[in-house]
Amino acid sequence: MPNSNSSFLKNFQPYQAKADEEYMNEAQKAHFTQILLGWKQELMEEVDRTVHHLQEEANNFADPNDRASQEEEFSLELRARDRERKLTKKISEALERLEEDDYGYCDSCGIEIGIRRLEARPTATLCIDCKTLAEMKEKQMGG
Repeated sequence: MPNSNSSFLKNFQPYQAKADEEYMNEAQKAHFTQILLGWKQELMEEVDRTVHHLQEEANNFADPNDRASQEEEFSLELRARDRERKLTKKISEALERLEEDDYGYCDSCGIEIGIRRLEARPTATLCIDCKTLAEMKEKQMGG
């Protein structure tokens, strides 16, 4: 989930399910659509800030140490943006799953992932049991 400094997280309200409420009803879908769109918007704004920063700061330093420091800084920023680009893709996939009524169900076993897990990780595609199992298998494979 976005970092705790996220502007849209400051207004985040956990979903309050009513008794006997159907899982992934229209209200829940709207809740997660809002979360995902807010997160995606924030990531896109961060990309814009980075592009602006890189353009503003692209100095041609004569001192090799200054140049190396700047190149390292740019490299770190670009890696962060690459991670965010991949995350933006996952958010778009989650939004598609919402449209197709597939959101909130485990890709592996089909059970409900759960509101609180999805609020903590809106792009989750596995329930906690399948995710834990997948991570254990990954560790055993040395991956």
